[in-house]
Amino acid sequence: MSPKKVITYGTFDLFHQGHYNILKRAREYGDYLIVGVTGENYDVGRGKLSVHDSLADRIENVKKTGLADEIIVEEYLGQKISDIVRYGVDTFVIGDDWKGKFDHLDKYCDMVYLERTAGISSTKIRKETLDVYRIGIIADDLDDNTIVSESKLINGFRVTSVYAEDEELREAFRERYDIPESSDSCGQLFEQADIVYIRCSLKNRSRYIRKALEAGKHVICDPPFTISSAEQDELQKMAKDRNCILMDNVKMVHIHVFNQLLWMTQGGLIGDILSFNASISREDRTKADLFYDLLALALCPMIKIMGCDYNSVDIQTSEENNIIEFASLDFRYDSGRAVINVGNRIRTKSRIEIVGTKGTIRMDNRWWKGSYFELDNPDAVDLEIYNTNYQGNGFKYLLKAISTMLENNRTESMGLFSGESREIVKIAEMTEKSRTTGKGC
Repeated sequence: MSPKKVITYGTFDLFHQGHYNILKRAREYGDYLIVGVTGENYDVGRGKLSVHDSLADRIENVKKTGLADEIIVEEYLGQKISDIVRYGVDTFVIGDDWKGKFDHLDKYCDMVYLERTAGISSTKIRKETLDVYRIGIIADDLDDNTIVSESKLINGFRVTSVYAEDEELREAFRERYDIPESSDSCGQLFEQADIVYIRCSLKNRSRYIRKALEAGKHVICDPPFTISSAEQDELQKMAKDRNCILMDNVKMVHIHVFNQLLWMTQGGLIGDILSFNASISREDRTKADLFYDLLALALCPMIKIMGCDYNSVDIQTSEENNIIEFASLDFRYDSGRAVINVGNRIRTKSRIEIVGTKGTIRMDNRWWKGSYFELDNPDAVDLEIYNTNYQGNGFKYLLKAISTMLENNRTESMGLFSGESREIVKIAEMTEKSRTTGKGC
């Protein structure tokens, strides 16, 4: 008679008595217990970024209980059905906080929901034992760029205060996002925060960055910080001298699908890169400097993929009432070419296309979210699709990167390097100068 097989799944982070109890009780439902531990890529892909322990540590903790006959890694959505069929599972056991969520699996095996151990959970342990970094926001409009909601998805971060020069705006911002405090001055905000997110117009960014760094605070700011290379150098030196993080708010470089794209382009998987083309547009007539925000977004993947060592750039701009409505930047490299088109008040299809000698990569629609790309390989029958499904705009991935930096006492971002950030400012500066000279560089 074959043994009765039971399967259960979990992250098993910060392993505790509740985990042990679930495994012990699951073991009682059969003769052979299979335990699925969620893989790191699976957790990241579904936006679960609160996991503290490594996959190896979580597997080892399950193994130490002596209750599991077999341990597997859950790597993708929908794997549970495949595992039940593959291993000939008789009973699926899971905690009752998932009650009803897996009822559809009763077509394949028996379903059992076990009562959780009261008063203990990994979430509770994280809140009680891990450091919490307070985030203060400096704003000049009511858009928080989702940092308030997404910070709640990451352990160790909490938005505690907001400052705006306009008192009515400050209070409206605090009420809209249910922030505990509003600050009457930058100095008061710095007393209430460890990290400052500067969410304001380009003309004010460098001034607030300087104030925050002088107060010894870590800083997140939308790029570009400035359109002066000299000023950018000063800000980066200030951050380095004070051992502070100065982070560009570019979320896509922290999302693993974009890292897959980088691997393919940098590792030669699409051959030598012949051309890079990126287009982006957005119409918001309330923001006079929106153009440079869009330009920074478009330049980021170009610089990550093509590098900073271009030979020349030709810049053409179209303006109305002294505001850039459209710009095209044509970069020439030794081995290829990159073209950036930015529509500000003039619409253009937002898209990235990277052409290599062995294949082409495309990203459409809101490519700056870094959630999707397709690979067109001439030797393959079908397109290869790479994607990550997540809600929000990806701010939680950036905060997770900052968490890692803080844990390791590191100030240099592994997403957008300081030299790459400087190059974005340098190109923005050249674009601004070209408006008066009418010449490329």
